[in-house]
Amino acid sequence: MNQAEQIKRIISLALAEDIGKGDITSLATVRKNQKAIGKFLVKEDGVIAGLKIAKQVMKAVDGKIKFNILIEDGSKVNRGDVVAEVFGNARAILTAERTALNFLQRMSGIATASSIYAEAISHTKAKVIDTRKTAPGLRLLDKMAVKLGGCFNHRIGLFDMFLIKDNHIEIAGSITKAVDSCRIFMKKKKKKFLIEVETKNLNEVKEAIANNVDVIMLDNFKVEEMLEAVKLINGKCKVEVSGGVNLSNIKAIAETGVDYISVGGLTHSVKALDISLEITPQ
Repeated sequence: MNQAEQIKRIISLALAEDIGKGDITSLATVRKNQKAIGKFLVKEDGVIAGLKIAKQVMKAVDGKIKFNILIEDGSKVNRGDVVAEVFGNARAILTAERTALNFLQRMSGIATASSIYAEAISHTKAKVIDTRKTAPGLRLLDKMAVKLGGCFNHRIGLFDMFLIKDNHIEIAGSITKAVDSCRIFMKKKKKKFLIEVETKNLNEVKEAIANNVDVIMLDNFKVEEMLEAVKLINGKCKVEVSGGVNLSNIKAIAETGVDYISVGGLTHSVKALDISLEITPQ
């Protein structure tokens, strides 16, 4: 399934969940042929993301609806900005309203948080990346919003790179055994994937270096330990930091010389951006 098909499916499921057998309030209170205009109003400063998704939601409910995007996704917005307008059947607009706003507010919240994190370390080579800590079923949209905010995507799922974590190492017996098993797997499948290894101390870092992996993750390291690990790795592979990252410490982490800093908070507990749809009859 390609990206466009995935988005269509996500929207379809969201609308089915909300509408069910019909929007009985709109059916009861709004005339069948009533027209309306709606304006998407931003109520706090941030970064807008998800307008194209909101448009698809409206179009999925009624293909005749006109949706004009006034400010492009990924743009900084201020309180009071109107980011889009929608014209068409009033019942359809009201029926699609909440689903469209749910996507728009969540994606904009993620993009806003991402922009703040990206700006905090813009003076370094480090990149802020996301994690798999996304809302079930919404990973594609969550990760789209991360990029619109200026950060970067890590792996999309369990299928596109190896990430050998502590539990894998425990079961396999060692980092070396786990890495060897991944290479055997690739040989059998005749496919190439990056290999990343999670490490919890400098001894594990040394073992990961010896195995010529692509990325070494420093999990919950202190800044002083990060500096020592970066020195040990010395450019032999990429270095990722994970665990306990927030806006109060990310600058110091980035300045250690690491390549990537993963932040689960971009998606797992994001604050939605306050956006409303103001509708008037026509």
